[in-house]
Amino acid sequence: MMNTLDTFYPVFDSYEWLERLVPLGIKLVQLRVKDRPLEEVRTQIQKSKQLCEKYDCQLVVNDYWQLAIEEGCDFVHLGQEDLDDADIGAIQRAGLKLGISTHCQEELERALQYQPTYIALGPVYPTILKKMKWHQQGLETVSQWKAQLETTPLVGIGGISVERAQGVLDAGADVVAAVTDITLNADPEARIAQWLRATR
Repeated sequence: MMNTLDTFYPVFDSYEWLERLVPLGIKLVQLRVKDRPLEEVRTQIQKSKQLCEKYDCQLVVNDYWQLAIEEGCDFVHLGQEDLDDADIGAIQRAGLKLGISTHCQEELERALQYQPTYIALGPVYPTILKKMKWHQQGLETVSQWKAQLETTPLVGIGGISVERAQGVLDAGADVVAAVTDITLNADPEARIAQWLRATR
């Protein structure tokens, strides 16, 4: 499976972020809504799907695979804990593409059993987004994993900034994901422009 994903992969926690930034030229985006009532999540997915269709952007829904199927989405991302509860057969029968988070060799081997569309490795650098039991993986691990994955696209995530992006790509990642480098920036729109210049 060759990489047909865009190189730049921002992750946002609400439709409002997508509405603000997807029109600037983003072609691959993840909606990662946490701790909201289910119907609110459904509305966020519906609005995000419409927006992404308008701007020819690939929408990836984090975690909520049942809603992704029900709402006619075509891409879902699951963490390791999500894999415990998800019906992978249902996801595959619905024809959804699947991205999976991994943090160690054991998780990588588990994830590959599901023939994912991409594997995400993180955190490449220390991250402030969430408390993790995993230490930073570093660029060497990126290179090692890419060698194992061969044709499956590898997404680097965790502590990645515009300034670090090229190093992660040079190490072997096909795609670089960013979260706080954008959302905590004083000028997210300008930061998106920098990302697009750096990754295209």
